[in-house]
Amino acid sequence: MGSFSIWHWLIVLVVVLLLFGRGKIPELMGDMAKGIKSFKKGMSDEEEAENAKTVEHRNDETIDAAKQKATKS
Repeated sequence: MGSFSIWHWLIVLVVVLLLFGRGKIPELMGDMAKGIKSFKKGMSDEEEAENAKTVEHRNDETIDAAKQKATKS
């Protein structure tokens, strides 16, 4: 048992090329890249949605609104 020699790696490379073909490997890598980009976009969209749900309350506006309602009544 030792490390693989260059001949072992060449045989593995030939078998992989025979199984997947020359054009299939770049296609698989492109699909993988698209999947990663889609995942990242989904994660950033989720963070934006969480931030949009957060409501900021400003005390001065609520006090002014309450005073206006009180004066109108």
